[in-house]
Amino acid sequence: MYAPERQQEILRLARDGGRVDVLSLAEEFQVTAETIRRDLKALDRAGLVRRVHGGAIPAGRLDFEPDLAERESTAADEKDRIARAALAELPADGTLILDAGSTVARLAGVIPLEAALTVVTHSLPTAARLADHPGIQLHLVGGRVRHRTRAAVDAWALRAYAEIRADVAFVAANGFSAEHGLTTPDLAESAVKRAAMAAARRVVLLADSAKHGQEHFARFGALTDVDLLITDTGLSTADAAVIERGGTEAVRA
Repeated sequence: MYAPERQQEILRLARDGGRVDVLSLAEEFQVTAETIRRDLKALDRAGLVRRVHGGAIPAGRLDFEPDLAERESTAADEKDRIARAALAELPADGTLILDAGSTVARLAGVIPLEAALTVVTHSLPTAARLADHPGIQLHLVGGRVRHRTRAAVDAWALRAYAEIRADVAFVAANGFSAEHGLTTPDLAESAVKRAAMAAARRVVLLADSAKHGQEHFARFGALTDVDLLITDTGLSTADAAVIERGGTEAVRA
């Protein structure tokens, strides 16, 4: 099969399935992963697909959202480093909001047992990690639970966040950039993220570098609304400098 034929088939698979991944394509077409990456790069340059971590999605699919299991396994090492770096931002005997997101859930999993904190979250996976923590007073925000993210959304969740003030909110995003701000595929989830940010004196964004420059359907804030970005070393020093010129501190773990 010639490269143009393979690329046409890759495009069809992306449009039919909503996304394609490098390893599956390499196995299907019996070529190397590097060959598939070159194909995706060519399709991306042509504006036919948009490359994402490990694969690509059809151009224009700003509503694409991976499921929870896929997010947990993507960029795992980077997310672990980000979570450990975020420990330095925990308030002493303070109150924090933990957003729904796989990196934020990792932070919940590494909070020291001796920590004494009040934690508010609308994320079921995050709450489950903290339910038995001896030093944490856990408040679970209710609402309609989205199956894809296991996060509570809609009016109940919005009312709960309107009634509290926290020292710091650790938030997640599917995409972030100086140009397009903070984005996520779902409008209901976006509204809760915005409410959580508004309820905190300080906002810390936990996002791996693959999400930099990504753009999704629902925008829930500007990057300038974030006090601190904690990401990984995949974010270039030049991109970090652009972010910091906008007033957001950037840490690359």
